[in-house]
Amino acid sequence: MEKYEIQKLRELPIEAVAERLGLQVSRHKALCPFHDDTHPSLSFYTRKNTYHCFVCNAHGGTIDLVMNYLHKDFVEACRWLAEEHSLPMLTRVAEPKERAEKPFDAERYERFFRHPCLNDAAKRFLFEERKLSEQVVSYCRLTSWRDNNGTSRLTIPYFNTEGKLVGIQNRNLANGEKRFPSGARCSIYNLQIINLLKPGDELWITEGASDCWAMLSSKRYAIAIPSATLLTHESKETLRELHSSLPVTWHMYPDNDLAGERLYLQLREILPTLERHPLPQGCKDYSLYYLQLVKQQP
Repeated sequence: MEKYEIQKLRELPIEAVAERLGLQVSRHKALCPFHDDTHPSLSFYTRKNTYHCFVCNAHGGTIDLVMNYLHKDFVEACRWLAEEHSLPMLTRVAEPKERAEKPFDAERYERFFRHPCLNDAAKRFLFEERKLSEQVVSYCRLTSWRDNNGTSRLTIPYFNTEGKLVGIQNRNLANGEKRFPSGARCSIYNLQIINLLKPGDELWITEGASDCWAMLSSKRYAIAIPSATLLTHESKETLRELHSSLPVTWHMYPDNDLAGERLYLQLREILPTLERHPLPQGCKDYSLYYLQLVKQQP
C-alpha cells in the first residue's frame, strides 16, 4: 500500500471509526476500552483526528485505535479499515519499522519476584480494600514499588504453564491505570495453575487479574483474560488447546456490562462448554461480588 493510501485510512473520521468498533461516542467522549473506565475518559479530537485518554494515556489516530482495540498488527488494522470503509487495497502494506518493539527481558524482572515485597499502599489495596487471602497474594508473587514521583505501583507477573515469566503488568495504585511494559506478552493470567488441576475440577475464567485474585481467594481455580479488549489471537489458541486437553469444566461470571458480555460470547466460540453464571444485580464484576460474600461471613 502506498503512502497516500495509508494517509486515506488515517484521514477517516476518528469518531466514525470508534463507532464502527462498537464504542458509544457522545459529545466527543466515550468509555475508554483500555482500562476499567466508569466515566467517559476517552476524548476525540476531530480537528487533529486523534483520540486520547487522560487516565491511562492511550492515544493515537485511526489505525492506532483499530490496532489497540482489536489487537491487530499494522497490516491487519489497515486491511480492516479498508474493508469497513470500502476502500481498495492496491498494494501490499509494509509494516513500519518504527513499530518494532524490543523483546521482553524476563531476566531483568525475575529477581523482583523471588522475594516479593509489599509496601503499605499495596497492603491496603490488597488486604483492606480487596479483602484478598494472604496465601493467594503470596502464590501470585505480587510485588510493589514507588516511582520517582512517589506513586505506589503494584507489579503483577504473568507466567506460562511451565512457570516461566513471560510478561508483567504495572498497576498505579493511585488511579488504577494498568500498563504492560514494552515487549511484555499480554497473555492469559495465572496459567501456572493448570498444573494443579485434577479431572473434574472447575476452572473459572475472569476478566482481569484482580477478579482472578478474588476467585482464587474464594478457593476456586481461575485464570484471567487481562481485560475485555485484550483477547489476543495467541490467547485464543492457548484456550483452544487447554479446552481440548484438560478434563475440567469451564465457568465464567461475565462482567455486568456490554464489554463483559461481548467477551463471554467471544470465549464461548472458543470454549463451547463454557458455563455462564450471572452476577447479582448491582455487582459490576466478580471482585465486588466477592466483597459482598466476605461481608456476609460471620
